[in-house]
Amino acid sequence: MKKISSILLFFCLCLSLPASAQCTFRNTAFKSGEYLSYNLYYNWKFVWVKAGTANMSTVQSNYQGKPAWRASLTTRGNQKVDDMFVLRDTLLCYSSLDMAPLYYRKGAREGKRYYVDEVFYDYSGGKVNLRQHRQKHDGTHAWLKKSYTDCVYDMLNMFIRARSFNPEGWKKGHVIDFPMVDGNSCDPARIVYRGKSVIKGDNGVRYRCLQLSYMEKDDGKWKRVVDFYVTDDDNHIPVRLDMFLRFGSAKAFVIGIKGNKSPITSIEK
Repeated sequence: MKKISSILLFFCLCLSLPASAQCTFRNTAFKSGEYLSYNLYYNWKFVWVKAGTANMSTVQSNYQGKPAWRASLTTRGNQKVDDMFVLRDTLLCYSSLDMAPLYYRKGAREGKRYYVDEVFYDYSGGKVNLRQHRQKHDGTHAWLKKSYTDCVYDMLNMFIRARSFNPEGWKKGHVIDFPMVDGNSCDPARIVYRGKSVIKGDNGVRYRCLQLSYMEKDDGKWKRVVDFYVTDDDNHIPVRLDMFLRFGSAKAFVIGIKGNKSPITSIEK
Protein backbone atom coordinates (compact mmCIF):
# COMPACT_ATOMS: atom_id res chain seq x y z
CA MET A 1 0.00 0.00 0.00
CA LYS A 2 2.88 2.37 0.81
CA LYS A 3 4.40 1.74 -2.62
CA ILE A 4 1.06 2.39 -4.36
CA SER A 5 0.55 5.55 -2.33
CA SER A 6 4.03 6.78 -3.26
CA ILE A 7 3.36 6.20 -6.95
CA LEU A 8 0.04 8.05 -6.74
CA LEU A 9 1.69 10.93 -4.88
CA PHE A 10 4.44 11.17 -7.49
CA PHE A 11 1.84 11.14 -10.28
CA CYS A 12 -0.17 13.90 -8.60
CA LEU A 13 2.96 15.99 -8.10
CA CYS A 14 3.78 15.65 -11.80
CA LEU A 15 0.29 16.80 -12.71
CA SER A 16 0.63 19.82 -10.43
CA LEU A 17 3.98 20.88 -11.87
CA PRO A 18 3.92 23.87 -14.23
CA ALA A 19 4.40 22.97 -17.88
CA SER A 20 7.84 24.59 -17.95
CA ALA A 21 9.03 22.24 -15.17
CA GLN A 22 7.60 19.18 -16.93
CA CYS A 23 9.48 20.11 -20.13
CA THR A 24 12.91 20.45 -18.53
CA PHE A 25 15.86 18.10 -18.93
CA ARG A 26 19.43 17.84 -17.65
CA ASN A 27 22.24 18.88 -19.96
CA THR A 28 25.19 16.50 -19.84
CA ALA A 29 26.53 16.97 -23.38
CA PHE A 30 27.74 20.52 -23.99
CA LYS A 31 29.00 23.71 -22.36
CA SER A 32 29.08 27.34 -23.39
CA GLY A 33 31.54 27.98 -26.19
CA GLU A 34 31.21 24.73 -28.10
CA TYR A 35 31.84 25.25 -31.82
CA LEU A 36 31.50 22.54 -34.50
CA SER A 37 32.31 22.90 -38.21
CA TYR A 38 31.52 20.64 -41.17
CA ASN A 39 32.07 20.09 -44.87
CA LEU A 40 28.88 19.70 -46.90
CA TYR A 41 28.50 17.34 -49.86
CA TYR A 42 25.58 17.13 -52.29
CA ASN A 43 24.63 14.14 -54.42
CA TRP A 44 24.41 15.12 -58.08
CA LYS A 45 23.65 12.37 -60.62
CA PHE A 46 25.12 9.68 -58.35
CA VAL A 47 28.30 11.74 -57.74
CA TRP A 48 29.08 13.37 -54.39
CA VAL A 49 30.17 16.99 -54.92
CA LYS A 50 31.70 19.34 -52.30
CA ALA A 51 28.82 21.73 -51.74
CA GLY A 52 29.82 24.10 -48.94
CA THR A 53 30.15 24.27 -45.17
CA ALA A 54 28.06 24.14 -42.00
CA ASN A 55 28.72 25.45 -38.50
CA MET A 56 27.04 24.90 -35.15
CA SER A 57 27.69 26.87 -31.98
CA THR A 58 26.24 26.78 -28.46
CA VAL A 59 26.73 29.54 -25.89
CA GLN A 60 25.13 30.66 -22.66
CA SER A 61 23.23 33.85 -23.38
CA ASN A 62 20.03 35.61 -22.29
CA TYR A 63 16.47 35.40 -23.53
CA GLN A 64 13.97 38.03 -22.39
CA GLY A 65 16.32 38.98 -19.56
CA LYS A 66 16.90 35.47 -18.22
CA PRO A 67 19.91 33.15 -18.63
CA ALA A 68 19.43 30.74 -21.51
CA TRP A 69 21.23 28.47 -23.95
CA ARG A 70 21.56 29.83 -27.48
CA ALA A 71 22.28 27.34 -30.27
CA SER A 72 22.69 28.15 -33.95
CA LEU A 73 23.24 26.04 -37.05
CA THR A 74 24.10 27.53 -40.45
CA THR A 75 24.57 25.80 -43.80
CA ARG A 76 26.17 27.60 -46.72
CA GLY A 77 26.38 26.09 -50.20
CA ASN A 78 29.11 27.34 -52.51
CA GLN A 79 28.59 29.02 -55.86
CA LYS A 80 29.93 26.03 -57.82
CA VAL A 81 26.88 23.94 -56.93
CA ASP A 82 24.24 26.70 -56.84
CA ASP A 83 23.13 25.69 -60.33
CA MET A 84 22.32 22.22 -58.97
CA PHE A 85 20.81 23.19 -55.65
CA VAL A 86 20.83 26.36 -53.53
CA LEU A 87 21.17 25.64 -49.81
CA ARG A 88 21.23 28.59 -47.38
CA ASP A 89 19.76 27.65 -43.99
CA THR A 90 20.09 29.42 -40.66
CA LEU A 91 18.57 27.80 -37.57
CA LEU A 92 18.51 29.45 -34.16
CA CYS A 93 17.00 28.38 -30.85
CA TYR A 94 16.92 29.42 -27.21
CA SER A 95 16.21 27.10 -24.30
CA SER A 96 16.26 27.62 -20.55
CA LEU A 97 19.35 26.43 -18.72
CA ASP A 98 17.32 23.34 -17.79
CA MET A 99 16.49 22.75 -21.46
CA ALA A 100 12.85 23.91 -21.76
CA PRO A 101 12.36 25.32 -25.30
CA LEU A 102 11.87 29.09 -25.45
CA TYR A 103 12.26 30.17 -29.09
CA TYR A 104 13.02 28.78 -32.56
CA ARG A 105 13.73 30.35 -35.93
CA LYS A 106 14.58 28.84 -39.28
CA GLY A 107 15.38 30.94 -42.33
CA ALA A 108 15.75 28.67 -45.33
CA ARG A 109 16.52 29.13 -48.98
CA GLU A 110 16.22 25.72 -50.60
CA GLY A 111 16.24 25.79 -54.38
CA LYS A 112 14.14 28.78 -55.44
CA ARG A 113 12.05 28.63 -52.26
CA TYR A 114 12.71 30.93 -49.30
CA TYR A 115 10.73 30.96 -46.07
CA VAL A 116 11.07 31.83 -42.38
CA ASP A 117 9.60 29.85 -39.48
CA GLU A 118 9.39 31.07 -35.89
CA VAL A 119 8.03 29.50 -32.70
CA PHE A 120 7.60 31.42 -29.42
CA TYR A 121 7.06 29.33 -26.27
CA ASP A 122 5.21 30.40 -23.11
CA TYR A 123 4.46 28.15 -20.12
CA SER A 124 1.86 30.18 -18.22
CA GLY A 125 -1.37 28.59 -16.97
CA GLY A 126 0.15 25.13 -16.71
CA LYS A 127 0.19 24.68 -20.50
CA VAL A 128 2.61 25.04 -23.38
CA ASN A 129 1.36 28.11 -25.24
CA LEU A 130 2.79 28.71 -28.70
CA ARG A 131 2.83 31.59 -31.15
CA GLN A 132 3.82 30.23 -34.54
CA HIS A 133 4.86 32.44 -37.44
CA ARG A 134 5.63 31.62 -41.05
CA GLN A 135 6.83 34.08 -43.67
CA LYS A 136 6.04 32.40 -46.97
CA HIS A 137 8.16 32.49 -50.11
CA ASP A 138 5.83 35.14 -51.60
CA GLY A 139 6.49 37.45 -48.62
CA THR A 140 3.11 36.99 -46.89
CA HIS A 141 2.91 36.24 -43.16
CA ALA A 142 0.76 33.77 -41.24
CA TRP A 143 0.39 33.57 -37.43
CA LEU A 144 -1.11 30.86 -35.23
CA LYS A 145 -1.77 30.57 -31.50
CA LYS A 146 -2.10 27.14 -29.92
CA SER A 147 -1.89 25.60 -26.45
CA TYR A 148 -0.88 22.06 -25.49
CA THR A 149 -1.04 20.08 -22.26
CA ASP A 150 2.05 18.07 -23.25
CA CYS A 151 5.53 19.27 -24.14
CA VAL A 152 6.26 20.10 -27.78
CA TYR A 153 9.59 20.73 -29.48
CA ASP A 154 11.07 22.29 -32.58
CA MET A 155 13.82 20.60 -34.57
CA LEU A 156 16.83 22.40 -33.07
CA ASN A 157 15.65 22.41 -29.45
CA MET A 158 15.01 18.67 -29.72
CA PHE A 159 18.41 18.12 -31.31
CA ILE A 160 20.35 19.77 -28.47
CA ARG A 161 18.13 17.98 -25.95
CA ALA A 162 18.70 14.58 -27.57
CA ARG A 163 22.44 14.94 -27.14
CA SER A 164 21.89 14.36 -23.41
CA PHE A 165 19.85 11.19 -23.85
CA ASN A 166 21.35 8.18 -22.09
CA PRO A 167 21.55 5.30 -24.60
CA GLU A 168 22.49 2.68 -21.99
CA GLY A 169 20.30 -0.37 -22.60
CA TRP A 170 19.00 0.80 -25.97
CA LYS A 171 18.60 -1.87 -28.63
CA LYS A 172 18.40 -1.35 -32.38
CA GLY A 173 14.99 0.03 -33.25
CA HIS A 174 14.51 1.88 -29.92
CA VAL A 175 12.04 4.72 -30.60
CA ILE A 176 11.48 8.08 -28.91
CA ASP A 177 8.23 9.74 -30.07
CA PHE A 178 7.49 13.44 -29.64
CA PRO A 179 5.37 16.22 -31.21
CA MET A 180 7.37 18.49 -33.57
CA VAL A 181 6.37 22.10 -34.24
CA ASP A 182 7.43 24.61 -36.88
CA GLY A 183 6.00 27.87 -38.16
CA ASN A 184 2.55 26.54 -38.98
CA SER A 185 2.02 22.98 -37.73
CA CYS A 186 2.50 20.36 -35.03
CA ASP A 187 3.13 16.86 -36.33
CA PRO A 188 4.28 13.47 -34.98
CA ALA A 189 8.05 12.91 -35.11
CA ARG A 190 10.41 10.33 -33.73
CA ILE A 191 14.05 9.48 -33.15
CA VAL A 192 15.06 5.88 -33.94
CA TYR A 193 18.27 4.26 -32.68
CA ARG A 194 19.99 2.34 -35.50
CA GLY A 195 23.01 0.92 -33.65
CA LYS A 196 26.73 1.66 -33.55
CA SER A 197 29.35 2.22 -36.25
CA VAL A 198 32.77 3.80 -36.78
CA ILE A 199 32.72 7.06 -38.77
CA LYS A 200 35.67 8.99 -40.16
CA GLY A 201 35.36 12.77 -40.12
CA ASP A 202 36.88 15.13 -42.67
CA ASN A 203 39.43 15.93 -39.95
CA GLY A 204 40.91 12.45 -40.53
CA VAL A 205 39.78 11.15 -37.12
CA ARG A 206 37.76 7.95 -36.71
CA TYR A 207 35.03 7.96 -34.04
CA ARG A 208 32.88 5.25 -32.50
CA CYS A 209 29.36 6.56 -33.08
CA LEU A 210 25.70 6.01 -32.31
CA GLN A 211 23.40 6.27 -35.33
CA LEU A 212 20.09 8.07 -34.77
CA SER A 213 17.40 8.74 -37.38
CA TYR A 214 15.07 11.73 -37.15
CA MET A 215 11.77 10.85 -38.83
CA GLU A 216 8.54 12.69 -39.60
CA LYS A 217 5.10 11.35 -40.47
CA ASP A 218 4.00 12.18 -44.02
CA ASP A 219 0.68 10.95 -45.42
CA GLY A 220 0.46 8.35 -42.67
CA LYS A 221 3.96 6.95 -43.31
CA TRP A 222 7.21 7.57 -41.47
CA LYS A 223 9.72 9.51 -43.59
CA ARG A 224 13.45 9.54 -42.83
CA VAL A 225 14.64 13.17 -42.70
CA VAL A 226 18.15 13.14 -41.17
CA ASP A 227 20.51 10.46 -39.86
CA PHE A 228 22.87 11.65 -37.12
CA TYR A 229 26.08 9.83 -36.23
CA VAL A 230 27.07 11.11 -32.78
CA THR A 231 30.14 10.25 -30.73
CA ASP A 232 29.63 7.35 -28.35
CA ASP A 233 30.76 9.33 -25.30
CA ASP A 234 29.28 11.94 -22.97
CA ASN A 235 29.46 14.73 -25.60
CA HIS A 236 27.37 13.01 -28.30
CA ILE A 237 28.95 15.32 -30.89
CA PRO A 238 27.50 14.95 -34.41
CA VAL A 239 30.32 13.60 -36.59
CA ARG A 240 28.29 12.95 -39.74
CA LEU A 241 24.80 13.94 -40.90
CA ASP A 242 22.95 12.32 -43.80
CA MET A 243 20.19 14.65 -45.00
CA PHE A 244 17.35 13.46 -47.22
CA LEU A 245 16.28 16.67 -48.94
CA ARG A 246 13.33 17.51 -51.14
CA PHE A 247 15.67 17.91 -54.11
CA GLY A 248 18.13 15.11 -53.40
CA SER A 249 20.46 14.16 -50.57
CA ALA A 250 23.37 15.77 -48.76
CA LYS A 251 25.98 14.78 -46.19
CA ALA A 252 28.00 16.70 -43.63
CA PHE A 253 31.30 15.52 -42.12
CA VAL A 254 32.94 17.16 -39.12
CA ILE A 255 36.17 19.09 -39.73
CA GLY A 256 36.55 20.92 -36.41
CA ILE A 257 35.54 20.51 -32.76
CA LYS A 258 36.23 23.22 -30.17
CA GLY A 259 35.01 23.79 -26.62
CA ASN A 260 33.64 20.31 -25.97
CA LYS A 261 32.34 19.74 -22.44
CA SER A 262 33.92 16.32 -21.77
CA PRO A 263 36.96 14.42 -23.11
CA ILE A 264 36.25 12.78 -26.47
CA THR A 265 36.78 9.16 -25.47
CA SER A 266 35.19 7.71 -28.63
CA ILE A 267 38.25 8.28 -30.85
CA GLU A 268 39.49 5.07 -32.48
CA LYS A 269 43.22 4.61 -31.84
